[in-house]
Amino acid sequence: MAAVISDVQALTFDVFGTVVDWRSGVIREGRALRPDVDWLPFADDWRRLYRPTLERVIRGELPWATFDELQRLMLDQVLADRHVEGLTEDEKASLSTVWRRLDPWPDAAPGLSRLKERFVVAALSNGSMWQLICLAKHGRLPWDAIISVELFHAYKPDPRVYLGAAELLQLRPEQVLMVAAHVYDLRAARSHGLRTAFVARPAEWGPDAAPERPDPGEFDLVADSFEDLAARLDA
Repeated sequence: MAAVISDVQALTFDVFGTVVDWRSGVIREGRALRPDVDWLPFADDWRRLYRPTLERVIRGELPWATFDELQRLMLDQVLADRHVEGLTEDEKASLSTVWRRLDPWPDAAPGLSRLKERFVVAALSNGSMWQLICLAKHGRLPWDAIISVELFHAYKPDPRVYLGAAELLQLRPEQVLMVAAHVYDLRAARSHGLRTAFVARPAEWGPDAAPERPDPGEFDLVADSFEDLAARLDA
């Protein structure tokens, strides 16, 4: 293990996009519901509302709400923007909860199992507690702990999330390694003293999208998968 992270005792993981494949899940359930809709851009538009919507909560423009409630708000907006009509309220409610039923990336569960042999592994996500529990059961994700931003009433990249997770784990920030496929998340974690590991998910936005990559040397570790991360950490 690299000396710079030799004191790490716990790994905290972003979930949507890093652990689970949101795009394929939304497209699959959408097509089952309405085959006549082009669900590829629909899924992307829904996801692109994610950070702007959270920013509205962070700025106080929207009251605090769970991620389940915000996902329904975002869904209604995309349905209107894309002129998708005719869904019943029950169908909308079911579709809005697709975020509880997303499949993990193929390397996620085996990689977490390897890492768990050496470290505490915990979800640290903007998802609600119930979403994260459902995802863990659906994908057989072997978390030691699930830490939702609901515990802090603050969304990432708010420092209360990163520092609060370290405090709950009874560790110093530098003893926690934040793992994510999203540069903004890791930059925020690093700014508050956590160690950082970028795991590439080039398929997150589909085969035609440019993959997200950090600047050279920006984070403590860069890996191609969770199993690659486990190897780099001697797990």
